[in-house]
Amino acid sequence: MSLRNKIFLVGETDTGKVREHNEDTIAFDPEIGLLVLADGMGGYNAGEVASGIAVKTIVNLVRESVEREDLAAVDPLTQLSRRSIVLRDAIQRANKIIYQTAKTQPQCEGMGTTVVGALFHDDRVTIAHVGDSRLYRLRAGRFEQLTLDHSLLQELVDRGFYSPEEAQRAANKNYVTRALGVEASVEVGLREEAVEKGDHYVLCSDGLSDMVEDSDIHLTINTFGDNLGSVAKHLIQLANDNGGRDNVSVLLAQVVDGFPARRGLVDKVLGWFG
Repeated sequence: MSLRNKIFLVGETDTGKVREHNEDTIAFDPEIGLLVLADGMGGYNAGEVASGIAVKTIVNLVRESVEREDLAAVDPLTQLSRRSIVLRDAIQRANKIIYQTAKTQPQCEGMGTTVVGALFHDDRVTIAHVGDSRLYRLRAGRFEQLTLDHSLLQELVDRGFYSPEEAQRAANKNYVTRALGVEASVEVGLREEAVEKGDHYVLCSDGLSDMVEDSDIHLTINTFGDNLGSVAKHLIQLANDNGGRDNVSVLLAQVVDGFPARRGLVDKVLGWFG
């Protein structure tokens, strides 16, 4: 089932005011309800290579799986939906490709990338991330961060060294503790959430979250409402007006209608006896 008329998707990316190159990569597919954002790191533009590999690999693998399989089922071992497993496995595959490229190409040595992705399915969304690129949700006036940064600063918050408010003002907030391409394998942060009509989802690189307060992101969505293109452009402008110290990227999704999975006859019959 195409999600093109069920969820509106937009994306914007910008080099910012300080960096010479944009090492962020974004992509979204409205047919299958997929959004992916990666924030690359590494010298000699290797970060751009890493983020590009990540996004291309994830989009291609997820698209192939969605088109090839009936993914409405739940895995009996993990209790994860098949779509969640597909997204997680695609990110882990991207990690392997980036890691091997960094090992075999001298100009790419030490490269890596964060990633955050969202895949909508069956009136739900699977959220997957590695690093400090984030996903927020605005629902019925409540704006909240649904991902937890894989960063040294977040670990210090978890241990009580900083309050969340103090962390927002802290220096050295960009030291990530997990990224694609750094190790041969990576643990992917993964969660599933029910979606509701009217939900807004924001995926962003730290070029936005470091430069723009959460309250201002919330206010921008409220101000421009359903005009997602204006929301994205204004968020980029806010980050640049506040200094634009990093590349800044944002992806937005708005749920405009329900999209329950189509159940086959076998599923219906099994459901009667479940």
